[in-house]
Amino acid sequence: MNTFIKRATLIAVALTATWAAAQDYPSKPVRLIVPLTAGSGADIAGRIIARHLSEVWKQPVIVENRPGAGGQIGTQAVVKAEADGYTLLVQSASHAANSAIYKTLPYDPLKDLVDVSILGITPYVMVTAKGGEYPTVKSLIDAAKAKPGGIPFASAGVGSSTHLAAEYFAQVAGVKMLHVPYKGSPEAIQDSMAGRTAFYMAPINTVVGQMKEGKLAALGVSTRKRADVMPEVPPLAEQGLPGFDITLWFGVWAPTGTPGTVVNKINAQVEAILQKPEVREQFAKLGIAPSPMKPEEFARFVREQIGIYQKIVKQADIQPL
Repeated sequence: MNTFIKRATLIAVALTATWAAAQDYPSKPVRLIVPLTAGSGADIAGRIIARHLSEVWKQPVIVENRPGAGGQIGTQAVVKAEADGYTLLVQSASHAANSAIYKTLPYDPLKDLVDVSILGITPYVMVTAKGGEYPTVKSLIDAAKAKPGGIPFASAGVGSSTHLAAEYFAQVAGVKMLHVPYKGSPEAIQDSMAGRTAFYMAPINTVVGQMKEGKLAALGVSTRKRADVMPEVPPLAEQGLPGFDITLWFGVWAPTGTPGTVVNKINAQVEAILQKPEVREQFAKLGIAPSPMKPEEFARFVREQIGIYQKIVKQADIQPL
């Protein structure tokens, strides 16, 4: 009986401490590590959220960019951090794609991280040179069928979400194309504008400026519905690719072991921020649609996305890095 009482007491003390930690959280600055370059979609979205979290929490929320190795360097830094909610990860769909494209990772994306909150979802937009060889999706597919493996497409790097989104297009269209990886979006956009590659499946926020300047033409968006930020661009699903649907998304993670009460508190405050008219307007300009999910819903979403990317990689016969 004494042993039972002792265990019950220890559990009660632990629960009280966890509850108290959540009530006090945060009591010091919070770091948001973005494992991508400054100016990426995840970085921009993370900075918007960080500013509002700072206001709500009355504590500095510092965004720290740690790019490299497809996001592995920054992600590993979060995995190794104290599981107390003071070091968080803000990453894109690359978090799911990395599981499919790398033979091994220095962390387990499902076991070493807790899925906290999704920030939003955005379509890719297929862009090509204005006045170039491929004015329509049909002309691009016809050319690819006539020259299997000979029509080049750009990506922001091997295994990047832009690479796998383009491979998904080729699979649905039933064509073989030539992958040309670049160091990042700026280089991929530049060669697409110049017509050196047939297209780039671009995150919307990276090409809005060039499209307005008439340097790039949009062939279609990757979602089944039109994007509010460019309603004139039809979905690829309406252009001979029924069911075509793939998205870029951004989320927040914490090291495994972070108290559930803290995770839920972060999730609730992020969701509240995403409902602010100012934030919705900022996200809309970037083509990002808030899509609130509870932690358990986000966890299911992440696992579904990992499965999708694994299937794309397998069908494209991409050799893991």
